[in-house]
Amino acid sequence: RLKRLQELRAPQIIIRNEKRMLQEAVAALFDNGRRGRTLRGTNKRPLKSLSDMLKGKQGRFRQNLLGKRVDYSGRSVIVVGPHLKFYQCGLPKKMAVELFKPFIFNRLEEKGYATTIKTAKKMVEQERAEVWEVLEEVVKGHPIFLNRAPTLHRLGFQAFEPILIEGKAIQVHPLVCTAFNADFDGDQMAVHVPLSMEARVEAKMLMLSSNNVLSPSNAKPIAVPSQDMVLGCYYMTKARGGVQGEGKIFSCPKEVVSAYDADELDLQAQILVRVKGELVQTTTGRVILGEVLPDEVEFSLVNQLMDKKALSWLIGESFLLAGSEKTVDLLDAVKSLGFKYATEAGLTVSIEHMRIPKTKVPMVDKTHEEVLKVYQQYRDGLVTNGERYNKVIDIWAHVTEKVSEEMFDELAEEDKKIGDGEIQGDFNSIFIMADSGARGSVQQLRQLAGMRGLMAKPSGEIIETPITANFREGLSVLQYFISTHGARKGLADTALKTANSGYLTRRLVDVAQDIIIQEEDCGTLKGVNISSLVEAGEIIQPLGERILGRTALEDVVDPFNGDVLVEANGIIDEDIVKAIENSGIATVKIRSNLACESKQGLCVKCYGRNMATLDWVEIGEPVGVIAAQSIGEPGTQLTMRTFHIGGTASRVVEQTTLQAKKTGIVKYSGLRTIKNQRGENIVMNRNGAIIIQDGGGREIERYAIVYAANLKVNDGQDVQPGQTIVEWDPYTDSILTEVEGTVAFGDVVEGVTMKEDFDEITGLSTKIIVSHRDEKKQPRVSIKDPKGETLRRYLLPAGAHIAVSEGDVLHAGDLVVKIPRESAKTKDITGGLPRVAELFEARKPHEQATISEIAGTVKFGGFVKGMRQVFVVNDSDEEREYLIPRGKHINVHEGDTVVPGEALMDGASNPHDILRVLGENELQYYLVNEVQEVYR
Repeated sequence: RLKRLQELRAPQIIIRNEKRMLQEAVAALFDNGRRGRTLRGTNKRPLKSLSDMLKGKQGRFRQNLLGKRVDYSGRSVIVVGPHLKFYQCGLPKKMAVELFKPFIFNRLEEKGYATTIKTAKKMVEQERAEVWEVLEEVVKGHPIFLNRAPTLHRLGFQAFEPILIEGKAIQVHPLVCTAFNADFDGDQMAVHVPLSMEARVEAKMLMLSSNNVLSPSNAKPIAVPSQDMVLGCYYMTKARGGVQGEGKIFSCPKEVVSAYDADELDLQAQILVRVKGELVQTTTGRVILGEVLPDEVEFSLVNQLMDKKALSWLIGESFLLAGSEKTVDLLDAVKSLGFKYATEAGLTVSIEHMRIPKTKVPMVDKTHEEVLKVYQQYRDGLVTNGERYNKVIDIWAHVTEKVSEEMFDELAEEDKKIGDGEIQGDFNSIFIMADSGARGSVQQLRQLAGMRGLMAKPSGEIIETPITANFREGLSVLQYFISTHGARKGLADTALKTANSGYLTRRLVDVAQDIIIQEEDCGTLKGVNISSLVEAGEIIQPLGERILGRTALEDVVDPFNGDVLVEANGIIDEDIVKAIENSGIATVKIRSNLACESKQGLCVKCYGRNMATLDWVEIGEPVGVIAAQSIGEPGTQLTMRTFHIGGTASRVVEQTTLQAKKTGIVKYSGLRTIKNQRGENIVMNRNGAIIIQDGGGREIERYAIVYAANLKVNDGQDVQPGQTIVEWDPYTDSILTEVEGTVAFGDVVEGVTMKEDFDEITGLSTKIIVSHRDEKKQPRVSIKDPKGETLRRYLLPAGAHIAVSEGDVLHAGDLVVKIPRESAKTKDITGGLPRVAELFEARKPHEQATISEIAGTVKFGGFVKGMRQVFVVNDSDEEREYLIPRGKHINVHEGDTVVPGEALMDGASNPHDILRVLGENELQYYLVNEVQEVYR
């Protein structure tokens, strides 16, 4: 039409209209709805454009090219098969006939039951007796794959030997459920048949479930007994006093078993048995469990109360000492014992088991009084409204903790008394379930028998009045109403999370898929220094855990006797880790993927050990995809920002003091302190720390100390464990004076830069700085000497509360200004999944901190375009200027010294800044730590 109009020399306006319409039609054809209106068909549905045909799950790529329907596959509901071996699964005969059809035809002809394929087909359709006989032969030793969607990591697809069963459901071994993330509430699984010889060998060698005992993401066993099995093992290894056969002595474990079978011994009786030539104090149940251990594993590993952790440890040790085949036998044996004794224990749960601690009522009453006191302080004007709210929430959070501790202590004490035979009766089933790790957690127990605690409003704020009732006492209507919100939110979040987590995994795999182990050794001389990960003085991840399974870059030498613990390019295995930890080495240099110099992919030495086999990684291993899956797979469990456990607010109880953990000598590191009038040591700078050393001068603990903290120990002083080192107020940032003098205000003008906040309840007023337009006015507090010379001036950010009056005489270490922190919402730093995505994309955080690029001293400048100038000047008089938005709290004061990369204001670090200022090694370290932080 456009052509015809152009030939007819139509007016410009018609042609332009026509061109526009043509452009729109073409745009809609390529991607409908990207530009302008969405074109719709006759049925009011958007028309499907070319790009719609390609994109998304239903598009050409994902539907037909990457994921086709496969022949020789089927799906059915799964049920538990506790009688199966670890590498078996139960396959319904109906399915097997369909899946193995060509093999059956072939075998029928070979055996002469059928002459042609056609007759064979008929026989199969009629389901003649010969068919079943042949089917048994065909299936024998022919592995099949089971897969459960969503396949989040490579263990979602495993090979099994099929056992033919009647019925229509696939039977699955209970221990492989963790890997598939399957349960038996109606889950379905798909079956695939490997056809060619190679495929079958591969299935047997690589994918058989018994070769996948360890998780490829963390080298811990993934097939660990859970729930009933844990309960059974816990019950059979528990000791109880005053039962039949106590104190008897046996010459060998076999005798114990026969005595137990003859009813001469109780399962939980404490006895003495000779094991490998020495008498061991143990119980009947532990001996029975010890009987199924591989020879390489010591009896002492099961001569204890076996909870879930102990069982997991046992499986891991058995894998290291006895190899995977024997471990699989052990798993099956433990499974059978667990189910057997969980049944025989006959645990039942009654409302009597939910013991409400005796101290609960007096504690709650006392707390109500404390809260009233805080209200009184607020009325007297000693604290602001925000501080009152924080204090009240803190008090309640402490009490909730305390009540649940009391409850647990009471249960544990009673449990111990029954164990020692002081009181007759049965163990508390609910306590046993939680203590063994079979079901339920401390938090759930707290809600059953302690108190439900604080709840959050839809907006994320925490409601001041907690739910003091528990589920045993029952909630009031109001309490029930408050708790419904959290529960609903939790469910809604879960649904959103799954989709996001899947998308993150896809993107990660896309980036990492070509990272493959390419060569044996790239010959690099670079590596990284690894030491224990310490935060706020607590060791979050010890050195041993971080270097296990990696390659040493240079010889690691024992500092005391000069022995070489591991040679350069040697693998650091479990024994070496023990040696390194015992020798007290603090940092180890290891080879790292980040430093690998292979042209493509990585080399074996830089990668280290394959987590699933505990052996050197093999050339050709797709480690990129494994890593992507390991990060994506727990994604669904990571919180978006849910309030856990049915909506109870998980608020961090703010720390206000630090205690020493070990005996040692205090060293100040980079601390500037002054003594105030009360004789307290007050810290006057920001990046100081306190180090605690042992007798040999080795650092054993390190604590970062905040500004304005009150030090309780002196430099060089000896401390004992539990001694308080320092205390501070976590809810306010303060500015203290370093000099003595008289207070003078500058630019503090009521109605412009400051408002007097008159509190009607307390009848007192506070001066609060407000943000203002006038750039020339910089509200500040100066300290002057008797001659009127300004000694120090402190600039005041918006929201600061002035704690002094004009003309006051101050001494060093006195409070000048309080800046209350945000009232505590449930800490909502982007956590979980969004945080991981943010890190991988190196996004700029939305309130990023400006960081100093050089080391030097801080000077304040004026205002430029509404931003405050901050200068950093180094020793050679080079200065850098930084602009900080007004009203933001500046972390540093005039005259403070800063180091490169130190934040000048509050906010999250921007990875690009770290790269620019501190270089790539620091950035790698930062990113790796931040990502792992989310998964701890």
